[in-house]
Amino acid sequence: MTPDSSSSAEVLFERRGALGLITLNRPKALNALTQGMCVAMKAQLDAWEKDDAVKSVAIRGNGERAFSAGGDIRALYESGQQKTPYALQFYRDEYILNATIKRYPKPYVALIHGIDMGGGVGVSVNGSHRVAGETMTFAMPETGIGLFPDVGGSYFLPRCPGEIGMFLGLTGARLKTTDSLYAGIATDFVPMARWDMLLTALADGTGPDTAIAGLRDAVPDTFLAEHRNMIDRTFAHSSVEDILAALDAEHTDWGQDTAKTIRVKSPTSLKIAFRQIREGKTLDFDDCMRMEYRMVNRIVAGHDFYEGVRAVIIDKDNAPKWCPAELAGVSGADVDAYFAPLGERELKL
Repeated sequence: MTPDSSSSAEVLFERRGALGLITLNRPKALNALTQGMCVAMKAQLDAWEKDDAVKSVAIRGNGERAFSAGGDIRALYESGQQKTPYALQFYRDEYILNATIKRYPKPYVALIHGIDMGGGVGVSVNGSHRVAGETMTFAMPETGIGLFPDVGGSYFLPRCPGEIGMFLGLTGARLKTTDSLYAGIATDFVPMARWDMLLTALADGTGPDTAIAGLRDAVPDTFLAEHRNMIDRTFAHSSVEDILAALDAEHTDWGQDTAKTIRVKSPTSLKIAFRQIREGKTLDFDDCMRMEYRMVNRIVAGHDFYEGVRAVIIDKDNAPKWCPAELAGVSGADVDAYFAPLGERELKL
């Protein structure tokens, strides 16, 4: 994707007729989100909401590699290490932006190419229309860095078909375009060669449903469809331990590989992610975001996030030393503490 402006701003805003266009503009950083980007997008969305001439909003990422790879994890890591307020300020403003997108009264069209993970998912999947290109790669890999699938993961993961959301949340599995559509992460497939036509139609005031209908294409069968029965059978259990036992009992390569993938994740992250996905099924979106903000406050004050980022992103040895190191070491009381109210520090939406 190439924006029309040569601006060095981290996020670009443009009016094209009836369309408000957002371009994430940190291609060298895979369009990772910063707090400033979240604040700026929230302010611009509020302005466009009040502008009757703006009929719809679209968002895209600059560069060939990514829509957005997530939040700026290195900056969050450094904030935690230095005990600055930036990390929690970032999460607060990011979650407020996610909630703004989720309840936006005008169509919000995400054009998703390349990597769409973590924070990038928050500014795409929560919109009304999620248009996948042929290069889309979705994942919520947070349990591998001592975090949890946030930015609304509590809401959208349990609303995926069957147990696919739990599978995605615990494993961090990557989905290409066809599987993203099957899971409901994306709503439509429009080849990227047609995206300029889609933007032109939106700028002319055509509604997204009509504009997309004339440009969408079909996709082949998916991995998830083929494995749906096994996913639903093994991930429907009442604990992470029971899910692992069910995967072991499959005696298939897929079962063994999936169990192996889960076992290298943070035990604490696995247990809190399991609970958030189960609980999120019965919560509305705003309550999910309040729950996630409670959780992330405890993550920032803990150990595994910093160890996970060190192992995966800083030192790249991929050998995190989780604490506790085993699922058995994470008690029910430990998990409860992540979900306890924050009092005056609760997220205000």
